[in-house]
Amino acid sequence: MKLPKITKPNKKQVKHFLVYVFIIVVGNAITAMGSSLFIIPNGFVMGGTTGIGIFVRNLIGEDVAWREWAVSITVYTANIILFLVGAVLLGKKFAAATLAGTLLYPSFVSLFQIVNDVLVKANGGNPLGSSNPFVALFFGALLFGAGIGMVVRVGASTGGTDIPALILHKFFAWPISAVLWVLDFLIILLQFFAHITIDEILCGILIALLSSVVVEMVGPIGRKKMQVKIVSKKYRAIRDMILDDLNRGVTVLFGQTGYLKEKCFVLLTIVSNRELVKLKNKVQEIDPEAFLTVGVISEVRGRGFTSEGIKLPKEAEGKDELEEVALPPQTPPETT
Repeated sequence: MKLPKITKPNKKQVKHFLVYVFIIVVGNAITAMGSSLFIIPNGFVMGGTTGIGIFVRNLIGEDVAWREWAVSITVYTANIILFLVGAVLLGKKFAAATLAGTLLYPSFVSLFQIVNDVLVKANGGNPLGSSNPFVALFFGALLFGAGIGMVVRVGASTGGTDIPALILHKFFAWPISAVLWVLDFLIILLQFFAHITIDEILCGILIALLSSVVVEMVGPIGRKKMQVKIVSKKYRAIRDMILDDLNRGVTVLFGQTGYLKEKCFVLLTIVSNRELVKLKNKVQEIDPEAFLTVGVISEVRGRGFTSEGIKLPKEAEGKDELEEVALPPQTPPETT
């Protein structure tokens, strides 16, 4: 049996891996901070395995010594059970990508619970918003969603209720986001059996809504770019400006106007928000009559964005064949 050849990773691969690990660790820490310092101490409920842990804690009598650790213990247990089920049904690749989140999140929950206990003893009460529950709810949801968004951003998972959603998606093609919403709401509604008031249930729903909004904001943050399409008779000058002044790539599309059926050239380029203003001003200087549209795209991958850009010398540029391309013949519009 021939063993696969093992190659030594280069500096770029090592750097990428270290950044990947760093984001996963920090993301899980921020998620746990939101739940352990803001949500749990203030008596709020939430979804996920943390919500199951809160449910178990609320069922235990206040005289039980380990009551405050019930959340961490439950999250550990639920995450490990779900991880094992996912490893069997979803495969080794899933297990490798989810193991870190399965263990990191409950570990940070335990750590920040200790931190919270120290702060409570030092200040005679929870110093992180107990006097204003709305502030605690808002920042708890904000941190919880931001941490999950960071983890999701690099393609990892915090484990927990993500796993049942992935399993149902694999075997029944159920949408993951919808399953997660249903699971979170069922766990929140489960709190009724732990003698939780309707106000606390509504606060739990608000936490779920706010955190999901933050996840959607953090996931693509910094990746959104502007896609610009330009139609102009002075396309050559505009193309050269994009290549030389902005140092951005540009694609020339061939088209035809809808009414006069004249051939035209459409310039397509991707720029950042900061570069967009400069591009529009430059286009206006070159051709005040240029037709320009701008669209927001959620992510860009490729040379100049996710890989290093290159600057081609003039002699290496391809032959300009724009005028040599055969386009449909021009036909005058019908008149009545």
